Amino acid sequence: MHSARSCQHSVQSLGTSASPTQKKLHHIINSDTPLCREDVVWILEYIKKKVAEEDPHLLDLSQPRLLQNFRFFAEVALMLIQRRNGFDQEPDRLKKWVAEASYGLFEQERR
Repeated sequence: MHSARSCQHSVQSLGTSASPTQKKLHHIINSDTPLCREDVVWILEYIKKKVAEEDPHLLDLSQPRLLQNFRFFAEVALMLIQRRNGFDQEPDRLKKWVAEASYGLFEQERR
């Protein structure tokens, strides 16, 4: 995981109708840029907020899928706690875990 200093990403345009949140989500999930600590904390907070709000997109997921989401949320959180700055060694795994933890919350997964 990169330091906060290197966490300044340029978010590619998703069109004028995309909200800043949608752009940030797209960048975190689809970008080839490794995630920084700030990105990881942001996505975990976003997922927590959506769960607390009982987002309808999450309510539509099956119980086994929700358990998978939780498993990967926990994996990302533990990696954040245990490794602190060690994400540089496993950027692909981290991206996969973030995508799995947030499954169902993005436009491309709702179609």
